[in-house]
Amino acid sequence: MKEHLTHPIFRIISELSTKLNIETYVIGGFVRDIFLERPSKDVDILVIGNGPDFALAVGKKTGTNVSVFKNFGTAMLKYQDLEVEFVGARKESYRNDSRKPIVEDGTLEDDQKRRDFTINAMAISLSKESYGQLVDPFGGLRDLKEKLIITPLEASETFSDDPLRMMRAIRFATQLNFNIHETALNAITLNKERIKIVSKERITDELNKIILSKKPSIGFKYLFDTELLHIIFPQMANLFGVQVIGGKGHKDNFYHTLEVLDNLSENTDDLWLRWAAILHDIAKPATKRFDKKQGWTFHGHEDKGAQMVPKIFAELKLPLNDKMKYVQKLVLLHLRPIVLAQDIVTDSAVRRLLFEAGDDIEDLMLLCQADITTKNEYKIKKYRNNFELVKQKLKDVEEKDKIRNWQPPVTGDDIIAAFNIKAGKEVGIIKNRIREAILEGDIRNDREEALQLMLQIGKEIGLKFEQEIS
Repeated sequence: MKEHLTHPIFRIISELSTKLNIETYVIGGFVRDIFLERPSKDVDILVIGNGPDFALAVGKKTGTNVSVFKNFGTAMLKYQDLEVEFVGARKESYRNDSRKPIVEDGTLEDDQKRRDFTINAMAISLSKESYGQLVDPFGGLRDLKEKLIITPLEASETFSDDPLRMMRAIRFATQLNFNIHETALNAITLNKERIKIVSKERITDELNKIILSKKPSIGFKYLFDTELLHIIFPQMANLFGVQVIGGKGHKDNFYHTLEVLDNLSENTDDLWLRWAAILHDIAKPATKRFDKKQGWTFHGHEDKGAQMVPKIFAELKLPLNDKMKYVQKLVLLHLRPIVLAQDIVTDSAVRRLLFEAGDDIEDLMLLCQADITTKNEYKIKKYRNNFELVKQKLKDVEEKDKIRNWQPPVTGDDIIAAFNIKAGKEVGIIKNRIREAILEGDIRNDREEALQLMLQIGKEIGLKFEQEIS
């Protein structure tokens, strides 16, 4: 393992270990990532003794600032391109109502036992006499080769002690495309209710990491199968299932959503666009109706879904700012390009879509393309060809009419000045009719044409022209 410890920080730590007669080890993710051949800039150093004191000695030796976190018994410094965290070896015990451990000083073995998974419990010695030696008492290297997520100790106790580890198990399985060992999977199902003692912020942090994985559906299937999803995100779990009446069934909207999410994830790493994929059909259970002639319908699920977004974001402690509004907008508009792709595309329909989507039009188109999950090759080809027509039409109309992020060519102040009136419903009537005329293509998106229409509408509703507007 010595060839993986070429960074000068490891020799510095080793020399100080010898001088101070303290055992030190590289442990956790950095060691795991060596075997996965993944670059890592975060290094965890385990000190058999006082971690922060040793970190301060390293800081003095290297001339770097050390941040000490007394509440956690850890310290951190940055050296060249690495972030190095120091912690003293410890053993932990837990109370039933908290995932915060009671911590005592411990040995290397104690510390490895408290680690979440075998692949994260491997350590490499930095002590002079055993420099570079791998310490792997739980077979983490074997589990890496077999692509298995499994706990060092009894799985049910591990997950009961710290229920966030259930989310972490699923997150690692998703990120690494590993399998969760059957005993660990059963233990997650058994302990699923324990997730309720974990803060929503920590749960959502893990959920977002699952969503940002290459193939997020892996994680969501684990979350569903263990019934964790039913607790942390019940609205999504409710998408599951197919109802059949009179031989007519609808598609399973849970697995459809996962397919859309995976399709989209092939083309974007944007977390919020991926959230839009997750939520695009979230209101289908609430809007599901059966009609003897039409079969199953979900009329208005896009409007209802957009209304549900703020509450879901609030429950999951996601940001209630422009990120939420962006997701809400895409959920509301997600059917529009598909409708355009199925029909004759009019300039008016395209203008309205550009007006409402603004700079998010490309993201909306990505979402809608991902939403085509039919297995019918003829339909796929037809939709894709029509989508290309819609894209070209969007481009052509935008170049001609400049509707994206549209600003009215005639303002409320212009109307007030022209007719010498106060702000009120007449101003709103004129502005709305000018906007509709532009979107319908009755006039160009041009100030002169808009001013002429303003005068005409004013006359129709009984206003008297008072002042020339340039």
